[in-house]
Amino acid sequence: MKTFRIAIASLALLAATMANAQQAAPPAAESAMPAAAAPVAADHAMSGTAAWYGRKFAGRKTASGQRFNPFAMTAAHPTLAFGTRVKVTNTRNKRSVIVTINDRMNSPGRMLDVTQAAAKRLGFIRSGLADVTLEVVGQRRLKRARH
Repeated sequence: MKTFRIAIASLALLAATMANAQQAAPPAAESAMPAAAAPVAADHAMSGTAAWYGRKFAGRKTASGQRFNPFAMTAAHPTLAFGTRVKVTNTRNKRSVIVTINDRMNSPGRMLDVTQAAAKRLGFIRSGLADVTLEVVGQRRLKRARH
């Protein structure tokens, strides 16, 4: 029953997010995304929904080439450049962490996937989803994993 309620809540959140995105979407010619992720200005802020992913993916390679560590302060984002450091704030409880983008994700209705450790600090392990704000705070050079 709890799983069913979470699924229904997730679908409602997805529908609301999609409706807001369609209302605020610029004309198609202006919304073309560059082929590669570009660095973002340090004062750039966004808001949306975050989820977390954990031990199931431990040790697998991320899109940046690093191995996934569920206990590190990292995150996946669809467009931010690898190495971008982002302050993530849970809008419900105002807890914040700084994570480094090292992976990609393509999940409609979500803007960010954080590690289990980041979700724990942000206080949304049990719920699985949280409304968050992102603030780009800098750039960091990532070390690529050895093959």
